[in-house]
Amino acid sequence: MSGATIDSPAALRPASATRRLVIVADNSLVVEAIRIGFRKSGEFNLVGHADPRRTSARTVLDANPQVILVDDMDRSETALALLRAIRSENDLVAVIMLSTQIDTNWLERVFDAGGTGVISKGTHPVALATLVRETLNGHIFHPQPARARSASALTAEGEDKLPLTERELEILKLIASGATNVDVAGRLWVTEQTVKFHLRNVYRKLGVANRTQASHFAHVRGLVKSDIPPLAGPDRAVSVGAG
Repeated sequence: MSGATIDSPAALRPASATRRLVIVADNSLVVEAIRIGFRKSGEFNLVGHADPRRTSARTVLDANPQVILVDDMDRSETALALLRAIRSENDLVAVIMLSTQIDTNWLERVFDAGGTGVISKGTHPVALATLVRETLNGHIFHPQPARARSASALTAEGEDKLPLTERELEILKLIASGATNVDVAGRLWVTEQTVKFHLRNVYRKLGVANRTQASHFAHVRGLVKSDIPPLAGPDRAVSVGAG
């Protein structure tokens, strides 16, 4: 696998209480510092690392990681392109960008590319493991960038002008109609984690903080239809798939 260093098959076997981690960075010192810090935490299993200039999304995902740390390489387009490619193939894996500088414009670009979070590269490696864990557990949320449009401004736009993908708009309509995440997952034949991922993007793009505000936006905008068919019964199956 050109451009990537993946550990031995034995290391690829999931540990009982650890998350599978891949580091994408072109600086060997950065990789080694992170490796040491995460080893001390005991919460992550480093299954490989790759050079972002000599690897691909498929190569990284072949290691079956649960979280991918990507060095921004001084906020390069290469890092963003890799992030978009990873997200286009897998919308469940957590992708966290490690950045030298964190400002509104850069945060917006990373999140628009599908990033799960952004953490400063100035963070101590041991503390980094804690921040990654808390991000994965949903305990850290970065607010909508200040220069983004407010929900009230967006209500004046037509449905086709909303900054949402077709799937995000579909999920917004369903939750505004009272569907739970489990209901939405069953209807769309995706996992509940996929629904949560899309909802986070909806909140960020609409400039709202939670499900209630997103539902209010949908009702005010007239997005909720009365002809949404009932959900399947309790025996409905939920398959793993991309949202």
